[in-house]
Amino acid sequence: MARTKSLAALVAIGAALTLPSVAGARPPRDRHGPERGLDSLNQPVVQRNDYLLDLADNGGLSDADMGRLDSWFQSLGLGYGDHVFVERGTSTGRQDVARVAAAYGLLMSPGAPVLEGDVPMGAVRVIVSRTVANVPNCPNYEAERGPSSVSSNYGCAVNSNLAAMIADPNDLVLGQAGSVYGDADTSTKALRVWRQTEPTGKKGLSTDVSTRGRGN
Repeated sequence: MARTKSLAALVAIGAALTLPSVAGARPPRDRHGPERGLDSLNQPVVQRNDYLLDLADNGGLSDADMGRLDSWFQSLGLGYGDHVFVERGTSTGRQDVARVAAAYGLLMSPGAPVLEGDVPMGAVRVIVSRTVANVPNCPNYEAERGPSSVSSNYGCAVNSNLAAMIADPNDLVLGQAGSVYGDADTSTKALRVWRQTEPTGKKGLSTDVSTRGRGN
């Protein structure tokens, strides 16, 4: 009987020691709450817009459709960072589209986004995909800095500049696949130039005398 009471007392003590630990357990951290730590509340938002134009392709584009395509590119402000795709069409028609896009400094991108609607028979579909990134609600002074976190405006400047300067905003979502091969010559090029370039003062000081400012 005494042994049973001792075991019951040990269990009761163990339960008493365990309960405060469970009751005092901290809830999961809320990234947007007052204890988000150094995480920036305002992150870049990436948005992609696709524009399409169907052109008649009878073994190539007519001069009128070539001009129509060029005018369409101009209206979109086609430029660096945009992606141009071609769907369906003949090989000659695709080459005609590529030639017009080349005038804007762009190459054709492989594949094509999946869009609603089929390409009409005897036509080539030109798709311009444009991705932009921005950080909404910046600057943000809605919340004051808490005892264990940064202010709600933290990261606004850095993230806004990153969204404005990145060449391809898609990289903020997918990134770029790195190469499995390394080029040692490329990685040491800057160091090699620094070592092989002669110091500018090796040939002595210049003896040229400037006459600027002298009255003659």
